[in-house]
Amino acid sequence: MTYPKIPLAQSILQIFLAKEITNIIISPGSRNAPLTIGFASNPAFQCYSIADERAAAFFALGIAQQTGKPTAVVCTSGSALLNYYPAFAEAFYSQIPLIVVSADRPHSKIDIGDGQTIRQGNVFANHSLYNANLLEEVSEENDRKINEAINTAIAKKGPVHINAPFEEPLYETVSVLSVNSSIFASAKVNRTVDIKDLQDSASLWNKASRKLILIGVNEPNSIAEETIEAFANDESVVVMTENTSNVSHESFISNIDTIITPFTAEDFEAFRPEILVTFGGMVVSKRIKAFLRKYKPKQHWHIDTLRAYDTFGCLTKHFEVEPNTFFNAFLPLTSKIESNYFSRLNTVKTLRKEKHDIYLSKIPFTDFKVFEKVIQSLPQNSQLQISNSSAIRYAQLIPIVPSIEVYCNRGTSGIDGSTSTAIGAAVANVKPTVFITGDIGFLYDSNALWNNYIPKNFKIILINNGGGGIFRILPGHSETPVFNTFFETSHNLTAEHLAKMYGFDYTIANDEMSLSKGLDLLYAQNDKPGILEVFTPTLDNNTILLQYFKELV
Repeated sequence: MTYPKIPLAQSILQIFLAKEITNIIISPGSRNAPLTIGFASNPAFQCYSIADERAAAFFALGIAQQTGKPTAVVCTSGSALLNYYPAFAEAFYSQIPLIVVSADRPHSKIDIGDGQTIRQGNVFANHSLYNANLLEEVSEENDRKINEAINTAIAKKGPVHINAPFEEPLYETVSVLSVNSSIFASAKVNRTVDIKDLQDSASLWNKASRKLILIGVNEPNSIAEETIEAFANDESVVVMTENTSNVSHESFISNIDTIITPFTAEDFEAFRPEILVTFGGMVVSKRIKAFLRKYKPKQHWHIDTLRAYDTFGCLTKHFEVEPNTFFNAFLPLTSKIESNYFSRLNTVKTLRKEKHDIYLSKIPFTDFKVFEKVIQSLPQNSQLQISNSSAIRYAQLIPIVPSIEVYCNRGTSGIDGSTSTAIGAAVANVKPTVFITGDIGFLYDSNALWNNYIPKNFKIILINNGGGGIFRILPGHSETPVFNTFFETSHNLTAEHLAKMYGFDYTIANDEMSLSKGLDLLYAQNDKPGILEVFTPTLDNNTILLQYFKELV
């Protein structure tokens, strides 16, 4: 076996192996050579070489998203480290375990004019769950910090930073380890619910005739079927989900904006819940957030082992347990109450479905029509990754069959690494992966395709409307040079040459017939990954979408 000669690098390798942190994404560099040599020379580690650090970190995020285990990214010193920050922040807000390992110059070389040197310690302080600023010499204190970083990433589900200074020579190797690092176990936390809290809450629940359960981002199949059925069979409960909730039932409302956008003030008041229960990650719908901030419930309970954001300004209780643990203990204490809360919303849901179908049947070929056809075409039991901005919002308006797992980087809602994340997720999941993206997000993260590990069953559906279409939907849109240049960022670019350069099959569509044929071809080709680029009319998309909400009444 080949090991780096530098003892500190040996310590990091030993502890990572003992903690079973085996997915390692490495970006090329010299200062991180001891780590690169150590990880890449040991077959126990699955190493990936991704040159662009920003893409590498989002690729790692995608792997960690699917495996639920920490994934490590390793870089050289200097500005390379700063390129990890977008994915680092996403990991923080999406509660995904990510370990950044940065090689550094020795402390004596910082701020003396040495090349490729910045102040790397605590560089992620605002979003890091733990910062292990190591010393150059091996020590038990260093070992403790490395252990604590890994343990924290696992226990608190988020990003940590290990900064390791190495002095030259960097490339020397040995065949026998010279250090024996200490391994510290993570403290086990058994989270339970206080029975008095449950009884008090159940008493409130049993008197309330309007209970709203709003489910944010969730792992697929994470909520017990018994809990889902209990919600569905209670006429005082309305459950609202999003595609990224990965929770479904025919009685649940999955198209929130379609339901509530046409509401009058009287409708909103009648829909105001007495008790709001939330669990899962971030919610996409701006309209449901605006509604609950204005028409606040008396009680808002959030269920999460770690965090409880006061998203609506009315949080009254944080139950620090897993949702299944909570509902297993809570639901037996509840009783049903006579209510028309569900039936009234279900009537609205039926009406909106009729209006939705009529409207979509008559609209021309635009973004909305494309999303309808694309989502209907998705293979059963596949994984769907969606980019941010208008793509995730359109997707919320179209039902997705329950067998499809849905993901999106909703922690920070950025476009910067959606493609890279989708590719990392495809690598870590054997299911066919479809990635739906807009043109600006795709072009912004085009280095994601500079990747030698893209599975053949990875498919990109690129909806190209010639700019940032979401800005045409938001207030303030006007046809001016300032808007077109600085907001919409109008362009005439396509993915054709990128597809050729990176070895993707490439097909285009610009009407319903060519879209149908393009989708069939995209899913049929399995000898290489594919891109279907769909061109839609820039000036019509926002008009069609905004009119949709007017015709739902």
